Amino acid sequence: MKATFSIAIVCYPTFGGSGVVAAELAAGLAARGHRVHLLAADRPGRAEPGEGVAFHRIEAPDYPLFEHAPYELAVASKLIEVARAERLDLVQVHYAVPHAAAAILARALLGADAPRVVVSLHGTDVTRVGADPAYRAATGASVAAADGVTVPSGFLRAEARHHLGLPASVAIDVLPNFVDTDRFAPAPERDPSRFEAIFGAPIDGPVLVHVSNFRAVKRTGDLVDVMARLVPALRARMILVGDGPDREAVERRAHALGLGERMAFLGTRADFAELLRHADAFVLPSESESFGVAAIEAASCGVPVFAYRVGGLPEVIAPGAGILVPPLDVEALASALKEVLAEPALARAMGAEARRLVVERFRRGPALDRWEAFFRRVLGAEEAR
Repeated sequence: MKATFSIAIVCYPTFGGSGVVAAELAAGLAARGHRVHLLAADRPGRAEPGEGVAFHRIEAPDYPLFEHAPYELAVASKLIEVARAERLDLVQVHYAVPHAAAAILARALLGADAPRVVVSLHGTDVTRVGADPAYRAATGASVAAADGVTVPSGFLRAEARHHLGLPASVAIDVLPNFVDTDRFAPAPERDPSRFEAIFGAPIDGPVLVHVSNFRAVKRTGDLVDVMARLVPALRARMILVGDGPDREAVERRAHALGLGERMAFLGTRADFAELLRHADAFVLPSESESFGVAAIEAASCGVPVFAYRVGGLPEVIAPGAGILVPPLDVEALASALKEVLAEPALARAMGAEARRLVVERFRRGPALDRWEAFFRRVLGAEEAR
């Protein structure tokens, strides 16, 4: 088998987990000498130019005939174009809807010279969008037709079988997401004064951080309820990084409750790792998380994670690295934060344990080893036929 391979990675250019994982994986594989082509409607935020990754923009023209531009056909066409020009060995699509169907279509149209197809599921492409009756049949059939299927957690593997109706004959490999532990590293010494410019005032209490795409599943409104309980007790502040459909409503509610000066909405920020490493806690009130990329990035910075006990988070946030409370229990979430943040030594110990566990379980190097072995197994299985 070839020492290196040529792979196209398809993703959404989002601030969410699937786009982050795709871009980080593309950069990691390119650094190991593989020929990597990244396909997306726009360059993902983590995909820096000059990393050895060739970027191909997916464009779906908006013609008057179409009520909605046929994005999936644009994906399939771009895959065919790149496969023919670059002699691809593999195509990996992140987020099944509609990337899985587009990749299977491209493979069928390319015929004998088609690359192998790997579908990497991420969460709502299984539990929400993929499970919707409007998409379920096509999504399930496309995933089942792939040459390899991956998920980041045991939770999502079970959900994929249930929601997409995948038979036991379809192998689903659990390949946990990973983090660059050099980029997301603890500060030599925590310095709260770094937040003063953001809030325009001295920092008089613990600083919490939240990072997400502000979709409904993230329940970002719960953050306001948590802060309403923490500000009187601890003089807490919160930095919220990211953007999405719920941000404006959450920001309005924070101001309506008199928390506007305590909650800073920064939008999408490329430098948020620098903010994370000086924070006291990371808060993730999602109603479902297949893995929680933002959670391990915070943990890698030595910041304890506080979240609801949902989805794959129990596989990621081990006891001692943070606290998981019953789902959707805002009071329990606020109480856990109060208990830990009132004892700075306890918060520091939890942060140190969080960092230790991430370095042990989710480092980039060992994760890339697993991905390379998986891709070679997919290619080898085909060659052995």
